[in-house]
Amino acid sequence: MPSVSRVVWLLVVGRAVNRLGAFTLPFLTVALTDLLGASVTAAGALMAMFGIGSIASRLVGGWLADRLGRRTTIVLGLVLTAAAQLGLAGAPSLGAAAVAIAGLGLAYEIYEPPSQALIADVVPSHARPAAYGLLSASLAAAGVAAGLLATAVGATDLRLLFVVDAATCLGCAVLLGIALPGDAARQLGPTPPGRRPNAASPWRDRRLLALTASGVAFAAVYLQINTALALTLDRRGISASYVGLLLAASALTIVAGQPLLRWGRFARVDSWRAMAIGYVVLGIGLLATGFATTLPAFAAATVIWSLGDLILLGRVYGFVAELAPAHARAQYFSVYGLSWGVATVIGPPAGTFLVDRAGPGALWTATAIVCGVLAATQTALARFVTRSHCAADPP
Repeated sequence: MPSVSRVVWLLVVGRAVNRLGAFTLPFLTVALTDLLGASVTAAGALMAMFGIGSIASRLVGGWLADRLGRRTTIVLGLVLTAAAQLGLAGAPSLGAAAVAIAGLGLAYEIYEPPSQALIADVVPSHARPAAYGLLSASLAAAGVAAGLLATAVGATDLRLLFVVDAATCLGCAVLLGIALPGDAARQLGPTPPGRRPNAASPWRDRRLLALTASGVAFAAVYLQINTALALTLDRRGISASYVGLLLAASALTIVAGQPLLRWGRFARVDSWRAMAIGYVVLGIGLLATGFATTLPAFAAATVIWSLGDLILLGRVYGFVAELAPAHARAQYFSVYGLSWGVATVIGPPAGTFLVDRAGPGALWTATAIVCGVLAATQTALARFVTRSHCAADPP
């Protein structure tokens, strides 16, 4: 079996390569409206269709990863995502773009469950939050370059962004397909005595479902950055292409802020309380976004909500890994990951509706309120999830 550090670093490098082109979603609504003549409401509906596809994508990714293996599923997901991105780049009409967006949704999340489960397979429980945080931080590091690339390419031709994303997906697939050892996908640990390998159903684990419900609320808020930030800039009279620059600033904040997580007093805060703090900081930054009118003001707000993101990075995935039986890890991660698919169905239409009818200020104020509620409920959620007698599988 490969060393723990080698597997984690392969995933880190692979995701960083892929992230270099993964700045398409923030521009997708603008591409649909400016290049293909869609209304803002229609663009939101198409994004919701993407979310519906990603729900099935997560489930397929988890199911395949626990049966075919982690590496095979990772490569398959990346190749299918590249094909959909190329279809979107070449779409001659709104109808063709809708088909490509549906395909993108069906492929986009296949990668996530096997990669998250593979980390849980090879990393001891006490080190998992750090490993998941490293994976997220690597995305942020690559995002510094990606944001600048997106700003330059997006200002020239938005379609090129989708071509770049497809190329990086294929590059990531080649890298991981060659470098990840095949047997790493099979190191799933022993099946508990008396239990069939498929008996652990994540749908029956109430602790996991509680985490997933909380994750839906967080993802619906966070997706507004992808969906509504470019529209907000446009409404403030600032070129939407600057969203790439703001996202690069976000990534740089996350990378530069890593030492804060190891600062003495904060390092001793338990993960649940840290998440509450992260939600508060995130909410303050999003509220500031709603009232920003200049590019420097948007940049300052971006730094604030990025610090909240920094605090939240990787923690919830450690909770999911602790709940999951070894032989069903990918399926547990796929069910938790549905929070993002469900949020994509409800978040973009709600966000574009609020921007269209009430303005950007109303949208970002609403996201800040949701962050406040999430922060206030972390203690109760912690009690429920960590209760020793809340069984995942009823007898």
